[in-house]
Amino acid sequence: MNAIITVVGSDKVGIIAKVSAFLAERGINIEDISQTVLSGNFVMMMMVSLKEGSSALEDIKKELTSLGDKLNVSISLMHEKVFSAMHRI
Repeated sequence: MNAIITVVGSDKVGIIAKVSAFLAERGINIEDISQTVLSGNFVMMMMVSLKEGSSALEDIKKELTSLGDKLNVSISLMHEKVFSAMHRI
């Protein structure tokens, strides 16, 4: 199953490293990643692949929200199909 993770907040050292480490510890592969800094604001979008038997999507969402709170950034995760439907023109 693919999912989309977005990270938004003030730029600081270690955001990509900490989010990537979180995913690696849970066996979640990063399929694609895009990030930029706009006027000091960090913006990152990742497409990730969750294996069968990985933690439930809701559990991962809660853990990512908690990580985001620690990093002072907003982290969200949604199923790829939901993301695509929300952004369809």
